[in-house]
Amino acid sequence: MENNTKIAASVSKGLLQSEELYRYVLETGVYPREPEPLKELRDVTAGHPMAVMGTAPDAGQLMTMLLKLVDAKKTIEVGVFTGYSLLLTALTIPEDGKIIAIDLNRDSYEIGLPVIKRAGVDHKIDFRESEALPVLDQLLKDKENEGSFDYAFVDADKVNFWNYHERLMKLLKVGGVVVYDNTLWGGSVAMPEEQTPEILKSGRRATLGFNKLLAGDPRVQLSHVPLGDGITVCRRIY
Repeated sequence: MENNTKIAASVSKGLLQSEELYRYVLETGVYPREPEPLKELRDVTAGHPMAVMGTAPDAGQLMTMLLKLVDAKKTIEVGVFTGYSLLLTALTIPEDGKIIAIDLNRDSYEIGLPVIKRAGVDHKIDFRESEALPVLDQLLKDKENEGSFDYAFVDADKVNFWNYHERLMKLLKVGGVVVYDNTLWGGSVAMPEEQTPEILKSGRRATLGFNKLLAGDPRVQLSHVPLGDGITVCRRIY
């Protein structure tokens, strides 16, 4: 029995274990269904020196489904970069839907903005060039915002993920969903500290702490999904 347990524990049923398998998933189920504006934005982003920061298209496909499942209309995005996840949200929510999009760097957003405008969804976006915490705190000062958002996506500085989470638990409605990106942090969350590349160490420590806190949060139902660099889907239950 002990040997069987060890064997079962060593088999990863949910992880894509080869580049070829990941390519198969993308080419079979993701790229054929990816809207043309998202393809264009992905191509534009590919030339950026920090292109790796863009939302993985397979993760984006799941996020599109989540937006539909919660019938999202009022959303928040913390961390925009060139806007792939922002565009997929804008394409998915209704014509009168709104996204409060927060990022410190408008320059990156401007790279994707022409694509967003050509897609005809820029009117749904309220872009705020700012640190995220002041914007979230300002939203909470208006009591009408509490429990009014359907969906949020967070892809920003990992050290503040829990601070964002605490505020989003007040802004999201019960039944609303928040998605956190990079919660596997290049696989480093499963590495010993001494074997972790130096460039990943700071983010690894912040991510490990956040994942532990999130796992113990009774306010959410959660699923840690091994897509892209790892996304964690949280549904507010009270």
